[in-house]
Amino acid sequence: MSLGYAEKLSYKEDVGTVGMSEIFDPPNVLQQKIEELALMIQKSKHLVAFTGAGISTSCGIPDFRGPKGVWTLQREGKGVPQASLPFHRAMPSLTHMALVELEKAGILKFVISQNVDSLHLRSGIPREKLAELHGNSFREFCPSCGAEYLRDFEIETIGMKETSRRCSDPKCGAKLKDTVLDWEDALPSKEMNPAEKHCKMADVVLCLGTSLQITPACNLPLKSIRGGGKFVIVNLQQTPKDKKASLVIHGRVDKVISGVLHFLNLKIPPYVRIDLVQLSLTQSLKKNKRYVKWTLRIASVHGQRAPLPFLKSVEVSFPDRPDLKAAVLLKQPFLLKRETVRERPFNMVLEFSFGDGCGCPKSRIEWPIDFKVSVDSFSHDKDTVFQKLRDDALQDSNCGQYAVIEREGFSKPRSEVATYAIVTNVLSHNSLAIPKAFEVKPESNGTVTKRCIEDGNDNKAFVKRSKDS
Repeated sequence: MSLGYAEKLSYKEDVGTVGMSEIFDPPNVLQQKIEELALMIQKSKHLVAFTGAGISTSCGIPDFRGPKGVWTLQREGKGVPQASLPFHRAMPSLTHMALVELEKAGILKFVISQNVDSLHLRSGIPREKLAELHGNSFREFCPSCGAEYLRDFEIETIGMKETSRRCSDPKCGAKLKDTVLDWEDALPSKEMNPAEKHCKMADVVLCLGTSLQITPACNLPLKSIRGGGKFVIVNLQQTPKDKKASLVIHGRVDKVISGVLHFLNLKIPPYVRIDLVQLSLTQSLKKNKRYVKWTLRIASVHGQRAPLPFLKSVEVSFPDRPDLKAAVLLKQPFLLKRETVRERPFNMVLEFSFGDGCGCPKSRIEWPIDFKVSVDSFSHDKDTVFQKLRDDALQDSNCGQYAVIEREGFSKPRSEVATYAIVTNVLSHNSLAIPKAFEVKPESNGTVTKRCIEDGNDNKAFVKRSKDS
């Protein structure tokens, strides 16, 4: 949930029950429920996840109705709570990444979210397997041709209003609109129809971190019951739908889902954040053709006026040319204008200083410049580049790696525009739910033995290992 989103919403007197006390199942009860849920998921043929603000609180994003939620504090006259980091730098939680693993394993078929924080998309859930019922603070759409644009900055409006950008399709060019709903906006059929379809098909709907109070979204999980399915609620507060649920778990979502994946013998994947930046070098020859005027521009791939949220400053230096003065660029769009001798090539070094919420302070890019040589154009497959960067970042257990995705070169003398992908964060999630007093041991028949270390007793957990694990 975005604090900006909460402030932009129209005023509404009745926002439902807020500030309810949190309930925690006793440890032994919680563990039994985790095992029961794991077994339900292991047997399921069509699992659907239905998520709310509670899965993002561990990302530093306040919820709405919790003891310190936005609406709870506002009703108490305390204003909007503080977020622990910039909204655009929030990273997917353990639960977000666990859902990605379940989807990749073929277990999770669809995700329905009431959140506008874009964390499901950032985590890796495919867009075609995701319904964002209330919109996405980072997504715009074209009302004319239907194109969608996912941004790395928060859209400035809500309520399906026109934004300051246009569709990039040269055959269209219509003004874009935000996708986030205000109170009176109807749920878009593009999101609602597949959500309803998958809930009707589901044998298990897993409700995570939602109070199930906002209609009509809160009634979607009930559609699974009509087809003989079940739905499960994992939430720290009571909900109006508790009595109709097959299982209600009062525990922190991250802990519950971590335990479930342990029993399914699945690992929670790490999250690697990759951001894009566009570097352009344009030039013009002076009349005598000995000198060249050139301009370096460092800007967003979403347009020259779009912000670069992850960059704080850029230092430009010329190690092999002491006659060229270094510069520190502090204002976006980052621009540097210089005049140099055309015949003398040089190396330009760009040191990016990252903003709050990034995993490392800086990244350094070396850029050889020779104005007498033209630059070849190329375009690499974006997914392939991203995967290579992720692999390298995980191997190094660090961020800062970069790669060029595409480059467009122009005729002599040299000019070019290049798009760089930079790893700006790496996050690995540790398991939370298996008690230290127990160890889990897989057996050859596919079951898992849970052994109590203290007394030596073995208990069979009927959760089969996947063939690929």
